[in-house]
Amino acid sequence: MESGSSPGSVVSGWGSRLATLVAVASVGAIAAAFLLSPDSDRPGSPRSGAAEVDVTKLVASTTKARLPRAPRDTEPRATTAGDVVHPKRTLPVYAEPDGRPFAKVTPNQMGETWLPVIDRRPGWVQVLLPSRPNGSTGWLKTSSVEQARTPYLIRVHVGSRELELFSDGELLGHWPVAVGTAETPTPTGRTFLLGSIVDAEQSYSPVILPLGSHSDTLDSYGGGPGTVAIHGWPDDSVFGNAVSHGCIRVPDDALEQLTQVPLGTLVLIDDN
Repeated sequence: MESGSSPGSVVSGWGSRLATLVAVASVGAIAAAFLLSPDSDRPGSPRSGAAEVDVTKLVASTTKARLPRAPRDTEPRATTAGDVVHPKRTLPVYAEPDGRPFAKVTPNQMGETWLPVIDRRPGWVQVLLPSRPNGSTGWLKTSSVEQARTPYLIRVHVGSRELELFSDGELLGHWPVAVGTAETPTPTGRTFLLGSIVDAEQSYSPVILPLGSHSDTLDSYGGGPGTVAIHGWPDDSVFGNAVSHGCIRVPDDALEQLTQVPLGTLVLIDDN
């Protein structure tokens, strides 16, 4: 994110999950010394007799992590049914059902961790992950996650510099926005609302909504790991222009509506 951290809100009917964070601490310690046993008696769970997974030896999939072994999203422009999941505890993430884990996800990151579901198999869900490289995915056991649905979809058109907000296919609003420059472009593809942050040390936006994607040209900005975010901006002249480090700057009325959108909601960013 530019000049600071990142933000979000949460699923309609679940209550507000807006988190006020000044510094984002590592959540990997949540799982220290925790052993997760496979539910071998559940449909779609790992094979009976499979070894226990020591999650303390797995890297946490956070916005600061790089997961070179993560499968890539094969349909970066596709919409979803709006299904999202929340890990009930620290869970291993698999490259494929019944495969070997390559990472872990924790229940909290920037507020509660909600991840969009992009595919299903019996007993398993495939989700987008908030780590580098962009488009990282992984599989989680459905027996270990809370499931919900968000009706919202956010579309960002980098070429026309416009953001659209939909609910169950109905357009709720569209606004001119500022996007990344040619040297620091806003990355395209399928991502999601990762969190919602109020940062008392900055004045450019009352809330910052970090996404599960990162700059392709900058390793960091504002002291963070190069996380792309949606946020406000005090100067209206930027809207409709390519002037940011990759973040999406939105008008105040757009930000007000976006802060009501649940975490985990899909964000589709294209070149149109």
